[in-house]
Amino acid sequence: MHKQYCIYIMTNKLHRVLYTGLTNDLEKRVYEHKSKLIEGFTKKYNVNKLVYYEEFDDINDAIAREKQIKSGSRQKKIDLIAKMNPAWKDLSEE
Repeated sequence: MHKQYCIYIMTNKLHRVLYTGLTNDLEKRVYEHKSKLIEGFTKKYNVNKLVYYEEFDDINDAIAREKQIKSGSRQKKIDLIAKMNPAWKDLSEE
């Protein structure tokens, strides 16, 4: 079976918080964030809007990209989102 890995960025209603994560089931992971099933950062800061994602076939590529994004500045993340999703729509609703 072919595995797909996703790195993703989620935010809150006012876009004050940016959360970068990695998963092999984006739909399930976004549901978990939106339903506040996971204790910690995303629950505390009400992070529930998927605004960016990238797909990978190789877990090592996905991990490397996640580290690259996480180590980048807030502005770099904003630029990344603006390029793919200029209106900052919740991509999980599509």
